[in-house]
Amino acid sequence: MRWRVGLLLLLVMVLSLDQTGAKEKEKRRAKRRRDGDGKHKEKRHKPLKLKLVPPPSVLIGPEPLLRDPSSTQSQGSAVIGQDLQDNILELFKTEPDLQYHIEPAFGKQSLANSVVEKWEQQQKRKDEARRRKKRKREKQKRRKEQALRIQVKNEQKQWKQMEVQLSEREDMELPKEGGEVQVWLRGDVFEMNQSKEETIEPAPIPTPPTTEDPPEESGPDYELTKVHEEELEEIFEDSDLDPDLEASVDQAGLPQGCDISDVTVSCENAKLQHFPPLSIPELKSLSLEGNNISSIPPEAFNGIPNLEWINLKKNRLTSAGIHPLAFRRLKFLTRLYLDGNLLEIVPPGIPSTLQELKINENQLQSIQETSLKGLSSLVTLELEGNRLNEGSMSHGAFKDLSELSYLRLGRNYFRAVPQGLPPSLQELYLEHNRIEEISETVFNHTQSLTLISLRNNKLEESRIAPLAWIHHRSLESLDLSHNELHLVPSFLPQSLVHLVLVGNHIERIPGYVFAHMSPGLEYLYLSYNKLDGEGFEPESFFGTYQSMVELCLDHNQLLNVPSGINEMTNLHFLRLNNNKIRRIPEDSLCDPGLNGEGTLVAVHLDNNFIDPDTVSPSAFSCVRASSSVVLKPQHSTKKQPPQHHD
Repeated sequence: MRWRVGLLLLLVMVLSLDQTGAKEKEKRRAKRRRDGDGKHKEKRHKPLKLKLVPPPSVLIGPEPLLRDPSSTQSQGSAVIGQDLQDNILELFKTEPDLQYHIEPAFGKQSLANSVVEKWEQQQKRKDEARRRKKRKREKQKRRKEQALRIQVKNEQKQWKQMEVQLSEREDMELPKEGGEVQVWLRGDVFEMNQSKEETIEPAPIPTPPTTEDPPEESGPDYELTKVHEEELEEIFEDSDLDPDLEASVDQAGLPQGCDISDVTVSCENAKLQHFPPLSIPELKSLSLEGNNISSIPPEAFNGIPNLEWINLKKNRLTSAGIHPLAFRRLKFLTRLYLDGNLLEIVPPGIPSTLQELKINENQLQSIQETSLKGLSSLVTLELEGNRLNEGSMSHGAFKDLSELSYLRLGRNYFRAVPQGLPPSLQELYLEHNRIEEISETVFNHTQSLTLISLRNNKLEESRIAPLAWIHHRSLESLDLSHNELHLVPSFLPQSLVHLVLVGNHIERIPGYVFAHMSPGLEYLYLSYNKLDGEGFEPESFFGTYQSMVELCLDHNQLLNVPSGINEMTNLHFLRLNNNKIRRIPEDSLCDPGLNGEGTLVAVHLDNNFIDPDTVSPSAFSCVRASSSVVLKPQHSTKKQPPQHHD
């Protein structure tokens, strides 16, 4: 009963304090009424609410902590005890005159429930964030799958092109008769055939590395992939997509036949008639190859200003159809491909950031001094298959191209090498033109040249100036195949390593023609000429005895193995096939003093008139393996019996 008495005393004190406060408030109201302040309305006194708040331990989550079996108190009454709480509630229920009431500690408006609701809201937000991350990962995975499909297509194209190249090089392959080893000649700089070179373009999409093969279009793996793609489609249709991702999907506006993968859009062979209006700011690569696009409006790239690579090959673009301001917003463009269109001039307004420009197979009539103005970062320029000549090429056309190192001007109408080539140039290709002469000054300012290709022109040895390139210290590769040469030209570059003279009319190799070269010629291709037994001098190969690695004299009219070959101590590959050779002396290929320590890896002597039974085994003592000597097939060496006439 003591606790009841104490509680009653506490209530009496509270009531007395409340009454004192009420009297003070009544005095203040009376004073205001006396002062004339009648605007204040009497406020009804609200009854005092006493709440029994649970201990903090129950406010940390939606579920109450378990009760300790050994304790006599519940967690809801950890402070005053459950029995005391029940008695207080019963006491107030039995006092009708009291105007105060007590709300249960776990009522609807209690602090615990508000905390629980807040916690539940936080959990919902976390769950929603996790779902968004999952959808984002799924979308990235879908983009990677699309990138893989595009990569597979590009690799298939590359393999087809490589197969074409390999088929064109069948004449470089050794036959496999009699279990003989198949050997390829080096040929790493120039092709040995007369057909047009095929080039393989690099892949336009920055694709993620993967070791997984694409699923076949049948079987369980393919079915699972189709189901997975359908699930991804449902995810992307969800209205709760991340706003950035949703913008890149919804605002892209991709036409039918286009694919998007990461930062690459491919619309190849999609039958597009107009430039598609795209709005993908993060896009880096765009391929529109193989369509019917004839114009580029000024706003074409407004929604894709961060492009680095544009492929517009094989369309119907005209010079009048490309607006002068079409490329003005592209501040990061490095590669622009315009091959196979109808352009008559270089498009204006190309960004100065460009590093690679290809306008092959168009109708370019001229290159003016302003055509390439400002392209100081350009490294590669290809203008093959147009209507250019030395008269339509301005002397100052290349003056701004301070970084240009790779220039292709093949399949045009040049009769002379164009003037004003940039000093930075390293590789120059002028195949399939009408060049008749090499002047003395044309290469004076291009001391960095390492390769010149002049195949399929009309050069004669007498039209090559003695000082045209003899003093070049960097020029290592020279292709003069399929010209009008009748002998190996003199005054060749002293640093020359590769020399290609295939398909000329060469009848003679002058003595000492290679003697001035340092460190020495390594690869010499003289196939498909008119060399015979009188075309060599004892000093024809002087200067190459220590350096020659690969020598091709096939498809000529040789009657014997040329002198000097047995002195080549570093020779690896020798082709003498398809000549008229009838015998192989013991010392014609191998130096007897080497004692079988030669370096020859492969020797071709097939399609001659050699009787294999008459060849001494010591004739090939410097060849590393007997299986590397190709002697079959041979033309018949049997003499026809004399005919008797009556």
